[in-house]
Amino acid sequence: MTLLTTRRTNNPLVSDLPVSTAFEDMMNRLFAEPAGTRPWTPAVDIAETDNELVLKADVPGVKLEDINIEVENGTLSLSGNRSYATEENKGGYHRQERFYGSFHRAFVLPETVDLEKVAAGYENGVLTITMPKKEIAKPRTIKVGVNK
Repeated sequence: MTLLTTRRTNNPLVSDLPVSTAFEDMMNRLFAEPAGTRPWTPAVDIAETDNELVLKADVPGVKLEDINIEVENGTLSLSGNRSYATEENKGGYHRQERFYGSFHRAFVLPETVDLEKVAAGYENGVLTITMPKKEIAKPRTIKVGVNK
């Protein structure tokens, strides 16, 4: 697993990859790859507590070294690859519903997330990414005095 934190320009008008190019690449992959290796997207749950955001992604069958996590310009990017096991295809399939190939998900993070403390763990096919909130964003109680 790779965890990178980088910063580039905060200008929303500048993009590394234009939307039309990203869409075109996705469509080309969709129709060019065989059915057993068509693109897939892992299911994701994102929960928030007082102290952190927690993202859980279902990535069964994906090796830990095939998962990449990047935090850049307030965006969390999750990508990886689930390889198609050709030795399983010796007898032929009656049904094949599992997806294989590469995936990519991106999530815009709120400014309250402390990008330097993002951490990830992987267990039983579930990737868990913990994103602590900055101290200033955590709820606090302030006692207000009443004048008599």
